[in-house]
Amino acid sequence: MNSKNNKLVVVSAVGIILAVGVLFWLGKTNSSSTPDKLPLGANLLSASEGSFDFGTISMARGNVSRIVKVKNNSPEPVLIEKLYTSCMCTNASLIMGGRKMGPYGMPGHGFIPKINQMMSPGEEAEIEIVFDPAAHGPAGIGKVDRVVYVESDKSALLELKFSVMVTP
Repeated sequence: MNSKNNKLVVVSAVGIILAVGVLFWLGKTNSSSTPDKLPLGANLLSASEGSFDFGTISMARGNVSRIVKVKNNSPEPVLIEKLYTSCMCTNASLIMGGRKMGPYGMPGHGFIPKINQMMSPGEEAEIEIVFDPAAHGPAGIGKVDRVVYVESDKSALLELKFSVMVTP
């Protein structure tokens, strides 16, 4: 009798696992075939420079900035939802259609509003990145690596990385 109960429990457990697996597989198949969804991880936005180096800069000289071009490589419009940075020492602005939006900074150091700017297929915009070498005070001397994030509705998160060597 005990052996029959064990077999029943094992068979029931295997049946439940198979049923859950089939439902999970069907759910993935249906969601990936939805026409408004693009492949997971697709990066429809590209940058003229995915990473760059400001080189060696003096804290005493003040802020440095750089413009990076971003392009929508998709055949569909892409909505730029947010722009934010990895640290309070960095801010970024979106320049599109003659308008400058921002600057935007690090989440948690102020509200980061949604930008909600549509980029047409093939359209380019600019991201102005500004780094303040004095933001961390004397503790900020040395090599620094930071990231600016471009978040959109259909594309993988675009990361614009930079490094800098800060001297006094």
